[in-house]
Amino acid sequence: MIKQTKMLMLAAVAAASFSAPAAFAQATDIVVDGAGEIPYAIDARNVVARSGTGLCWRTGYWTPAAASTVLAGQFPVGCQCDGDIVPKEKCTAPEPAAAPAPAAPAPVVRPTADKIKLSADTLFDFDKAVLKPEGKTRLDELAAQAQDLKLEVILAVGHTDRIGSDDYNQRLSERRAAAVKTYLVEKGIEANRIYTEGKGERQPVTGTTCDKVSPRSKLIACLQPDRRVEVEVIGTK
Repeated sequence: MIKQTKMLMLAAVAAASFSAPAAFAQATDIVVDGAGEIPYAIDARNVVARSGTGLCWRTGYWTPAAASTVLAGQFPVGCQCDGDIVPKEKCTAPEPAAAPAPAAPAPVVRPTADKIKLSADTLFDFDKAVLKPEGKTRLDELAAQAQDLKLEVILAVGHTDRIGSDDYNQRLSERRAAAVKTYLVEKGIEANRIYTEGKGERQPVTGTTCDKVSPRSKLIACLQPDRRVEVEVIGTK
């Protein structure tokens, strides 16, 4: 039956082509997928036969359901032949799924760094490297501050005044920085988180203000700011 329909419609198409308007002659072919009970007449290429005015030739198999089911490419063949009958949603490509919203970038957590200058005279007696009670109190506060952080590192740098030899002052500054580390470790801070260094008398903060000060007791008092331990706590909250 299908073969006979194809033969008849080939003849009809050939006859109609002589009277078809130029616009229809250039129309895109409607190619039906597969075979079986196709609701429109097709030729040997599975192209739907159309009249000179562009109407698709229906077969005895035509029903609205068949026009909405048999495919011609992506959509049912009826979308092009009977667009007023086939539901519009069947003739429209589905909207592409919306791309998921990009994830918000993770907040950047930057380490905080607090540098605390502790007077060596508060921490130690003059010319000593043994912590005094008031020095321990200051370090207790520092240890509590470090416990509130995700600690990365503590830097303890000892400094002295210029009284005494360079070698002696270098060793004294190192011993004082080491004493600070030892105490902080006793307070629960990991030893590998604490780095110490001694600068001796090389980085005074008094400059030349004490150059002409005498006697020695007044010079010692004038140089007090140079005797210090600088502790830098680095971590994230």
